[in-house]
Amino acid sequence: MRVRSVVMYCVRIPLRREIRHASHVRLHTDSLIVRVTLANGVVGYGEGLPRDYVTGETLDISAELLRKTDLKGQLGKVADWDQALLLIGRLKLPEVPGDDRKCVGNAARCALEIALLDAYGRHFGQSLGSIAAKLAPELAQNQSEVRYGIVITSSSGWKLGIKAFGYRLYGFRQAKLKVGIEGKDDVSRIATLRRWGGEQLGIRLDANEAWTTEVGREILEKTKTYGIQWVEQPLPHENCAELFDFRRETGAAIMLDESLCSMEDAKRAVAGGWCDLFNLRLSKCGGFLPSLALARFAHQNGISYQLGCQVGETAILSAAGRLFAQSVSGLKALEGSYDRHLVTEALGKRDLTFGRGGLAPALSGPGLGVDIREDDLVRVTQLKETILG
Repeated sequence: MRVRSVVMYCVRIPLRREIRHASHVRLHTDSLIVRVTLANGVVGYGEGLPRDYVTGETLDISAELLRKTDLKGQLGKVADWDQALLLIGRLKLPEVPGDDRKCVGNAARCALEIALLDAYGRHFGQSLGSIAAKLAPELAQNQSEVRYGIVITSSSGWKLGIKAFGYRLYGFRQAKLKVGIEGKDDVSRIATLRRWGGEQLGIRLDANEAWTTEVGREILEKTKTYGIQWVEQPLPHENCAELFDFRRETGAAIMLDESLCSMEDAKRAVAGGWCDLFNLRLSKCGGFLPSLALARFAHQNGISYQLGCQVGETAILSAAGRLFAQSVSGLKALEGSYDRHLVTEALGKRDLTFGRGGLAPALSGPGLGVDIREDDLVRVTQLKETILG
């Protein structure tokens, strides 16, 4: 079975509320969606969210990389699901000069990869949830439901207290607090979250590269009685070498996010002793298959990992993330499936938003297991372009 056509959509979807953290303020999401049609008419969709402060990609860069990709040369005839996985796993976009981390283009690759997996999965009657058992059997599992955590962005004071108490009543077990935001008192906010969220709430922090080592040491010293699970990306990427001493001096568990976008990043992190955990996100890591490879690498090297998400994901990435979480063991935390809580157009015919306590059922069916409302996609599209076919 061959690919008949590949179409990309550059879309802009308004968010239901402002999302603010130390690196960015966002009122909408600019995303890349890819539709793959096989020779027999079977259609698959994929999604990537380019973020220049994460992988160096803008929407324009991602679109241009897809235009330049040798699709005809790489997308040959596929006889079965195993061959499809092999072909898609070898998929490469053009190299970007100066990209020694090999991550510029990851959002574009993710969109194309997931669209291909969705299309071939539907054709061969295979779910993306079956991939781990084939490619990383030591990590494979089959869960009937998954549990998402909550992410708190810029709230503080009584507003944070009310939210924290509400999350406690709603049954959330984990919360990530964005810190390092200008004008916000991190120590006070952490204390408020612990007080109103309760002692059973797992709390982790995400600085989005905003701290210095001095600031980080001071905050962690003042909050050491609050039971912080780990700190995500406390320092800017260019200062990662300082994380070895930072871990030793503070005793804090460190997770890499902006500094963990590729296998090259992962190998440097392990060699330098920079972290205890990886934050895997499908879009920033290049797709489902590269994220699975990173989870396997982490497992082999004694590194823990979670599955995160990009702000503004639609049902496409929500479904892919759900399938990853239900089929890959060892995730220390899970983020995503904010659909109706965050985006005005989730695009899916099925609501994938998590329920009480962050619980959500496993997905079944071939491919992603969800269908896309094409009329909704057309409504948010700013550019549609056929790049193959």
